[in-house]
Amino acid sequence: MSPRPAARATVAAVDLGATSGRVIVGHVGGGELRLRHVARFGNEPVRTRDGLHWNLLELYRQVLAGLAEARRDDAGSLDSVGIDSWAVDYGLLRRGRLLGVPYHYRDDRTAAGVEHVHALVPPDELYRHNGLQHLPFNTVFQLACDADLLPVADRMLLVPDLLAYWLTGAQVAERTNASTTGLLDPRTGEWDTALASRLGVPASILPPLVDPGASLGVLTDEAARVVGQGVPVTAVGSHDTASAVVAVPSTDRDVAYVSCGTWGLVGLELDAPVLTESARAARFTNEGGVDGRVRFLHNVMGLWLLSESVRTWERSATTEQRSSTLAELLDAATAVTGPVTVFDVDDPRFLPPGDIPGRIVAWCREHDVAAPQTRGELVRSIVESLAQAFADTVDEASRLAGRRATVIHVVGGGALNTLLCQATADRSGLTVLAGPVEATAIGNVLVQARALGAVDGTLEDLRDLVLRSSPPVRYEPRAQH
Repeated sequence: MSPRPAARATVAAVDLGATSGRVIVGHVGGGELRLRHVARFGNEPVRTRDGLHWNLLELYRQVLAGLAEARRDDAGSLDSVGIDSWAVDYGLLRRGRLLGVPYHYRDDRTAAGVEHVHALVPPDELYRHNGLQHLPFNTVFQLACDADLLPVADRMLLVPDLLAYWLTGAQVAERTNASTTGLLDPRTGEWDTALASRLGVPASILPPLVDPGASLGVLTDEAARVVGQGVPVTAVGSHDTASAVVAVPSTDRDVAYVSCGTWGLVGLELDAPVLTESARAARFTNEGGVDGRVRFLHNVMGLWLLSESVRTWERSATTEQRSSTLAELLDAATAVTGPVTVFDVDDPRFLPPGDIPGRIVAWCREHDVAAPQTRGELVRSIVESLAQAFADTVDEASRLAGRRATVIHVVGGGALNTLLCQATADRSGLTVLAGPVEATAIGNVLVQARALGAVDGTLEDLRDLVLRSSPPVRYEPRAQH
């Protein structure tokens, strides 16, 4: 049944990031877009004897509590719920029961999976099949580590699809997130069952695919009792970057984007994948976007470098000391007037949790360059290194895709980092437009609202609404000395 036309819609966006989750209510209609935060909660991994895991049961509890709060706050009913999260991680099920606690993508178990997969399908051939940047935690490598469970499982569900299953009973895979598994053909948007078979992944565990905007059903009776209403659940761009790109406030296609949070996802939106050897060598990925668009991008390490550095300093502080806040550290970084070392933010040593400041110093010593001496210098080095990586990636994406970007849009939490935005403009020589900060939630909300009939049109029409609702902050490049 098609959704009923609606002059206005009130929807809840469940936005799960690698360190925290939120439930945000969106009101859409009549040319208006408004957001309101109703719940925020932490997302801390749990380390057990067999590795690092996501605490998905606690996340699910918090999602239900957040949806209940959303309904109470609005003193009425929600028209829809949509879920987005990070990519690649999954749960294996048998007859609806979860087989073990899903692993965190930063767990170090995947090295053996990479070796196994590449022995069966060489890297260059694998790229021609799936178009994905080589990252050791891609789903296809994680599945190789679960080879003993695959014959037992009857379904594999990525994190947002698993939560949607618990909410509704529907076992499906939303395409934008499925595109990060390494088992989806980027040309057709369908499962590559022949590739799965070669890698020992039973095609039977791959769920039916759905597009953003599809109806997934209504909350189960158990979930509805907690929330207080049998809310419909709608598929959105369930990969958080896919939702964030929906909210890039530009109707011009010749722009680059940086979806900047824990990761910095830097690239262009295209109509078709780029599957050349040059793209593979440059470590670019072709992931699915909303409305069949392609997110041609490179994963940069992102603000993880800052947040994990702050955590390292907090752990080392004595009871008499007070660790500096991120805002204080950025102020100290801004005050640094001399040159700082630009390091390779994508060095694999920076991926696992731990002493990021110590690893940066070690990188500098290994490369015979000056190491930061103070916390302010180290933070400035991180910011300048990220900005250089963003600038280089935009330039390379333009070259590989044959489409020159004229502006860089920074969306997500990084849009609040004025030092980073200005450094990106300076190092790229391009205008940077920063915002909206809540791009992922906005994209989530707009896809739901369009499915309900509260808005209509193309992605460019949705982006025009974002631009009118959340004008970005402009940063012009300054002359480099």
